[in-house]
Amino acid sequence: MNDHDRAVVVEEVHKSFGDVRALDGISFSAPTGRVLGILGPNGAGKTTMVKVLSTLLRPTSGRARVAGYDVVTEAASVRRSIMMTGQFAALDDTLTGRENLVLFGRLMGLDSRSARLRADELLREFDLVDAGRRPVKGYSGGMRRRVDIACGLVVRPQVVFLDEPTTGLDPRSRQGVWSLVSSLERQGITVLLTTQYLEEADVLSDHIIVIDKGTVIAEGTADQLKASIGGSSCEIVPLDPRAVPAIVHALGDLVPDDVRASLRPEAGRISIPAADGAATLAEALRRLEPVDVPLADIGLRRPSLDDVFLRLTGHAATSSPAGEDVPLAGTGERP
Repeated sequence: MNDHDRAVVVEEVHKSFGDVRALDGISFSAPTGRVLGILGPNGAGKTTMVKVLSTLLRPTSGRARVAGYDVVTEAASVRRSIMMTGQFAALDDTLTGRENLVLFGRLMGLDSRSARLRADELLREFDLVDAGRRPVKGYSGGMRRRVDIACGLVVRPQVVFLDEPTTGLDPRSRQGVWSLVSSLERQGITVLLTTQYLEEADVLSDHIIVIDKGTVIAEGTADQLKASIGGSSCEIVPLDPRAVPAIVHALGDLVPDDVRASLRPEAGRISIPAADGAATLAEALRRLEPVDVPLADIGLRRPSLDDVFLRLTGHAATSSPAGEDVPLAGTGERP
């Protein structure tokens, strides 16, 4: 894939704040017109990376190009080619939704008539015609986020950075933002989505990178990442946790030696590899039938992105209250 096919190219980028390395030789690329999901724990470097790519921070070393432009030597061209939405909507609460859109249009160089026409077009596209007549201060969180994204689309960008765009939103509002992201992709706009909501990355992303300690530690499609930590498993949960040893005995050679060795009966469940999928489940049920152990649950389970995240980073994905990376002490910056 050449640079023409890649909207974002990052090569060995470092960014340090004093003795702290926020980015430590990070490299990746994002194909044109696709959604790249970016996962990582708090402090991994996600926000710093977005700031470097949007020219808000200069890298200490390395090379990065966005929409074909170098983020250091052609920063002005990069800014004209991108839209960035952070975790909080950057709107004027005293203006209506339409007035905010017109204002952004004028700031982006549109004449008065063109700005009004574009505002009305975006209100229709985002299903905000009625809301556009009301002051933003009365909007819900999801509605504010939709207007905020619409403002960034007044002049069509080539690359959109969505940095934790659904932090703090209720499930319905989150679904609305998901629909907008899918709409951007259909328009051929490249989207870089940083998130700690793993379901969000799973649903929206064509490709995912996982970063930790300022570098990429894994990448691939959601299915590829899940497959990298193992296939499906059959999980059996008896009503009485004390029945686990009897279940293990009944299953026989379906239970690998390593599973037997690591088994903790107090966990109240057992999980065995299910390489044959439903066939393994059926065989487990056949072997358990003579034992007559009441079960609370039995079923097939595929690895999730939560499992991938836990395996790669050593802990589960959790969001900080503000959904931000942790500040670097004494710098005022965020990694």
